[in-house]
Amino acid sequence: MSSKPPLLQEATFVFGGAGFVGTHLLERLRRNGAGALFCVDAQAPVQAVAGVTYLKHDVRDLSSLRFEQAVPLVFNLAAVHTTPGHAPWEYYDSNVRGAIQIARFARAHQTQKICFTSSISIYGPTEDPKDEQSIPAPSSDYGRSKLMAEQIFTDWAAEVDARSLVISKPAVVFGRGEGGNFTRLARLLKGGFFVYPGRKDTIKSCIYVEDLIDWMLFATQKPEKMIVFNGAFHERYTIEAIVEAFRKVAFPNAKSFVLSARVLKLLAGLLRPLSAAGLGVHPERIEKLMVSNNILPGWAVENGLPTRERLTQSLTLWRDATKGEFH
Repeated sequence: MSSKPPLLQEATFVFGGAGFVGTHLLERLRRNGAGALFCVDAQAPVQAVAGVTYLKHDVRDLSSLRFEQAVPLVFNLAAVHTTPGHAPWEYYDSNVRGAIQIARFARAHQTQKICFTSSISIYGPTEDPKDEQSIPAPSSDYGRSKLMAEQIFTDWAAEVDARSLVISKPAVVFGRGEGGNFTRLARLLKGGFFVYPGRKDTIKSCIYVEDLIDWMLFATQKPEKMIVFNGAFHERYTIEAIVEAFRKVAFPNAKSFVLSARVLKLLAGLLRPLSAAGLGVHPERIEKLMVSNNILPGWAVENGLPTRERLTQSLTLWRDATKGEFH
């Protein structure tokens, strides 16, 4: 990895771009002819994108990152996000300090626009639908740290009239390279069965990664001073609807059954001592499976972006891109 970027007229920087969403973003920017692209991340890329310069830096301290020309556009995807899985202070240390450091970088490099990836966690878990005008009510340190980072970038944008800000709040993002909940679900269905955790009607708002990238790039081209959007399909898909879409696309013979909430909560209680012992078992994750995230994409609908009946089509694209492996 290079330690210092070469001198160019201007460039686009993607902080935290070495992971799942960042890789898709860099691929798209490269295809779109975005010019000089730099990825700043503490980790090596999961899949390096040709033509991108990768710089190893921790966003908590960017004091050694210097670029002698203007950087008009910055994306910030960097975050400690797995919940649970980190001590409370780690979310603030990375997500808030990182936002402060990136805002300083932007000030020093005449950045005109920042596109910040926040999270629907700022709304807290909810059975009731939430759109972009809903009052934030984060219930986790991750959500609270993301809300604080939003304010840091909002303050940065307000300092100068020429600055503008895009805040995206993705729901569950799925697609090639995800390695998360949808990937695990596909593996279970490929193995022949799926156990519904407590209920079938838990709403899990979601979005295909390529749709999220479309929306982000569309927003960065808009002239508004500030754009805030929820990254989620308009249909509030239940776990059952997601399973049935997977069945339709790839796993027609997979079976399923429901494990009662009472049994799950009992298992969560039994696992709690193992979690406290640091053995990596988190009962909170079991409990989270039974709680809805009901998110509406108001901004995307207003701007005519495709938000409806996207799940089956997106899973088909993912299937074809990975030759049926859903990795």
